[in-house]
Amino acid sequence: MRFVMLVIVLIFPLVDLAVTARFAHWTGVPIWMWLAGSAAAGLWVLANERVHFRARALAAFRRDALMRGLLDSGRRVLAGVLLIAPGVLSDGLALLLLLLPINQRGGFQGAQPVPASSAYGNDRPIDADYRRLD
Repeated sequence: MRFVMLVIVLIFPLVDLAVTARFAHWTGVPIWMWLAGSAAAGLWVLANERVHFRARALAAFRRDALMRGLLDSGRRVLAGVLLIAPGVLSDGLALLLLLLPINQRGGFQGAQPVPASSAYGNDRPIDADYRRLD
């Protein structure tokens, strides 16, 4: 089983490049334009996701939108990596990932700061005496 998975992982980029070469020949667009365009799109997706990842991670720690935010962020990062990988097949998979209707219930507002006094559900100050023991 591991051998089959290893063969698939090693052969997929070669098949993807061969399909890209045939597709470039069929469309008349040079292959380097397909590869450079998809790499630029992948870098753009990753750069935009980097900006939003911190807010999603903080929201996940606060348990606001744990699975929804992390699933959406992981989907976009995987799509960005697939766009950077050379080939039309990987670009198609990346576009499919980006078009999946996940997290379409509304916009993500990001993490809202939690006031320190209400972090534990108690809004009154702590009244105590301090004494140092040596």
